[in-house]
Amino acid sequence: MSFPTFASLRRRRGAITTAIAVTTAAVLSACSPIKVLNGLVPEDTYQFQGGIAYGAAPRQQLDVYQPLPATQPARGARPLVVFFFGGTWTSGDRASYKFVGEALAARGAVVVIPDYGLSPAFTYPVFVRDSALAVQWALDNAAQLGADPRQVYVMGHSSGGYNAAMVALDERWLGELGASPKQLAGWIGLAGPYDFLPIGDPQAQAAFNWPDTPRDSQPLAHASAASPRALLMAASKDNLVYPDRNTGQMAAALRAAGVPVQVRLFDNLSHVTLIGAFAKPIQWLGGPVLPPVLDFLGLASVLSHKGPR
Repeated sequence: MSFPTFASLRRRRGAITTAIAVTTAAVLSACSPIKVLNGLVPEDTYQFQGGIAYGAAPRQQLDVYQPLPATQPARGARPLVVFFFGGTWTSGDRASYKFVGEALAARGAVVVIPDYGLSPAFTYPVFVRDSALAVQWALDNAAQLGADPRQVYVMGHSSGGYNAAMVALDERWLGELGASPKQLAGWIGLAGPYDFLPIGDPQAQAAFNWPDTPRDSQPLAHASAASPRALLMAASKDNLVYPDRNTGQMAAALRAAGVPVQVRLFDNLSHVTLIGAFAKPIQWLGGPVLPPVLDFLGLASVLSHKGPR
């Protein structure tokens, strides 16, 4: 049996203290915790390009976080991650997820965070088509951004995990654009809803025109041998997007089709803190969540060579 080192205990105690401080600061300042986390994100660990159009609509814009030139791996071998935020397809914006962009770009990934059409102004499949268009943009521009076009991944949290899954699994959406899920190196789902009919949540009902929601709107229906490899992560006690029905069923379906799948469940995180733990102040909270993602992207060696930040 191995015991935690003094340094790791101190780091975890510091993370818990920081998490409490972040929450307290959010309450006292009437600010959302996500804004507080973003306010603590370093500004000197990445390069940033914002407000890039990937389509003609106002919500079809994205931000790019790039590694600093000195960050390994070598230029040209970097993975590119397109990250889709959650919010029940009704809320959210790319600027709120700077902490995700920084966490991955500081360790060698190029990160693209797009906005997409939100309900009730836009309903299914508009937000899926927007997501596919953003991924096509990333595939077309990967080399120009210093990434390897053969290492493009899609990743999403909650409803954004749904968007990522649909782009990765249902070939219709990239196919409409002359691209294919076969061009993806993998997909990462963080507490994503992959099988949620019938729909009970009023916001999701509006987003999917319930009860006129097609069965093929469910990512689970598209798991096949052609699916990219996957990393599926969730909080084991998530009471918003149930992990057994969603993460568990998706993992089982992909494995039955012969697709390599990694699953990580976290006992000490919630639906919300699963994504919040990407932020530097609390990266060691509840898991941590970042190492499995880095390993899946082929970036684990960055941490071992450079040591903890």
